[in-house]
Amino acid sequence: MHTNTSDEQTLQQAGIRVTAVRLLVWHYIRHNYTDAFSLNDLEMGLKTVDKSTLFRTLTLLNEAHLLHEIDDGSGSQKYCVCHHDDTRHCTGHVHLSCRLCHRTYCLPNVRIPSVPLPEGFEVEETEYVVKGICANCAGKEGHR
Repeated sequence: MHTNTSDEQTLQQAGIRVTAVRLLVWHYIRHNYTDAFSLNDLEMGLKTVDKSTLFRTLTLLNEAHLLHEIDDGSGSQKYCVCHHDDTRHCTGHVHLSCRLCHRTYCLPNVRIPSVPLPEGFEVEETEYVVKGICANCAGKEGHR
């Protein structure tokens, strides 16, 4: 797999020490996932990298705000590449989760709506997952 210098620069700018495995994982994620993926998905795609190394790398990429975690209710943690605003933080966007195929889709252009909160409440994270049936599954016969 051929990686490029922009992948290496992205890791460096995020404060991640570049190693061959980290570069391989980041490159693979960026070029193979436009929507959410799980550790298991990544493990199936990168069979030469052991599960614990993949998990540690995902954790590192998440802590550096290159990925964000999504709890879509499936019981399997999902990850998605961050879409950054100019503050280097993931922009809060909506996710769609299909109850039939269990895929989770990112809608990076649909922002999480503002919610009026009680005075003094400090938000640490916000998730917005719409659950239903994706267009692909809805087109299949007898989906209900």
